[in-house]
Amino acid sequence: MLLLDCPHCGPRDENEFHYGGQAGIPYPQAPAELSDQEWAAYVFLRDNPKGWFRERWFHTHGCRTWFTVERHTVTHEIRKAP
Repeated sequence: MLLLDCPHCGPRDENEFHYGGQAGIPYPQAPAELSDQEWAAYVFLRDNPKGWFRERWFHTHGCRTWFTVERHTVTHEIRKAP
């Protein structure tokens, strides 16, 4: 079980949250000009590192706020994102 520290509600169990994926993925500058392959890469391809990874989480059963944390993908240690 993960213990996520919501910036508004404090530490809560991961069951209160919804995982939002990798943080910091910029929206395409000219989306109408992307090919199907480029859209597929934007939507589906994400980093899968062994180590620290920036993630987005949504506090579904609390303040309903999105926030970013860093999670170590091996130890599941969580720290606030810079």
